[in-house]
Amino acid sequence: MQITRSALAQMIDHTLLKTDSTRAQVAALVAEARELGTFSVCVSPSMLPITEELGPVKVATVCGFPSGNHTPAAKASEAAESARLGADEIDMVINIGLLKEGRADAVEDEIREVRQAAPDVLLKVIIESAALTDDEIVAACKAAEAAGADYVKTSTGFHPKGGASAHAVKLMADTVGDRLGVKASGGIRDFASANEMVEAGATRLGLSGSAAVLDGADGEDVAADDDY
Repeated sequence: MQITRSALAQMIDHTLLKTDSTRAQVAALVAEARELGTFSVCVSPSMLPITEELGPVKVATVCGFPSGNHTPAAKASEAAESARLGADEIDMVINIGLLKEGRADAVEDEIREVRQAAPDVLLKVIIESAALTDDEIVAACKAAEAAGADYVKTSTGFHPKGGASAHAVKLMADTVGDRLGVKASGGIRDFASANEMVEAGATRLGLSGSAAVLDGADGEDVAADDDY
C-alpha cells in the first residue's frame, strides 16, 4: 500500500547539509518545509539558532558529522551546544571504526555520553549501514538502544559506499522493534524509493529533495538531484 502525500510529509526531515550552504538557503529551506508540511528541517550546527518562523516544524541538526571520527567528549559538547541553540533533535554519527574492531561497547559508551549531554532532545544514531555487515548493523542498533537513543538512522549521505537500502532498514527495524524509530536517508530521490523504505520499516526519512519526492505521491515522476 502506498503512503499518502500528507503522511509521507510528516515523516520527512527536510535536509540541507551541503558544506557550502548559506543562511539564505536555510531560510528558504524553512519556508519550503512549512509549505510542504514536513516534520522538521535538518541543518548543520553552525546554522543554529534558526531565526525564521518555524510554525510546527521541528529543528534537527547533526553531531560528529559526517565521519563520526570525533572524540566522545567532542560529540557530547557539540550536542549540548546544539540543544542550547534550539535543536529539538540531534543525529549523531557513530565511530564506525570502533564497530569494525568489534568494540560495540565503546560505541555504546559514546552514544550514552551524547545522550547524557543532551537529555531533552530526540537522539538519532547514524550507523552508516552501507559500510557495515548485517551483524555489525545489528550490533550498532543494540548499542544505540542500550545507550538510550530514540532512533537508529541508516546514513549520512556522504559515505562512498552509499546510503539507505530496504534490506538495511528492514534489518534495523527488526532489531529495534517498536522500541526505537528507524530513519532512512541517503539515495532516496523519488517517491517509489521513499515508499519502499516506509514499507521496509522506516518511520522517518531524511530528504533534501523533499518536493520532488512528494510530487511523486501525486503521480508526477520527478527525481530529486540531491540525497543528503
